[in-house]
Amino acid sequence: MLPYNTQFTLSRDYLAECFDQSLPYGKNAKPNFLFPALLLAAGVGLLGYTEQPKYLGAMLIGLALLELLHSRFRRAWWLARQAWGRSFNTEVKLIIDERGIQTQNPYTQTSLLWTDIERLIETDLGLILVAKTGGQQYLSKSLFSAEVISEIVARSQG
Repeated sequence: MLPYNTQFTLSRDYLAECFDQSLPYGKNAKPNFLFPALLLAAGVGLLGYTEQPKYLGAMLIGLALLELLHSRFRRAWWLARQAWGRSFNTEVKLIIDERGIQTQNPYTQTSLLWTDIERLIETDLGLILVAKTGGQQYLSKSLFSAEVISEIVARSQG
């Protein structure tokens, strides 16, 4: 494979695509409602059944509500956190060669070797490369031609 170079902007649209395509395959695909329920039960229990000051019970109920809001608005919260980062709206240089996939922007430089890829998940709009360490890297199909996509798939499968 000849080296393939391209550039893209780490924009809100790209990050939204990354979140939407990666969410079903991530560790937290479904929100966890058990933790907020336990916080709520503990807070109500402390408010209603103890003689202690009501601060701790109210705080636990507040944390339960905050956790529920986090679950409800997790996409918006994740996008906001990415937008606050230094790399937001910067040009990312993507290089695919014989060794693997490298990305560079003014603040970070990452490298994922072909031998470090455990599996590849192909979604409607992109490719999720799962490393042996458990990390995931999303690449949008809009960056590549069909030939490059088939080469990435072939290389990642060994």
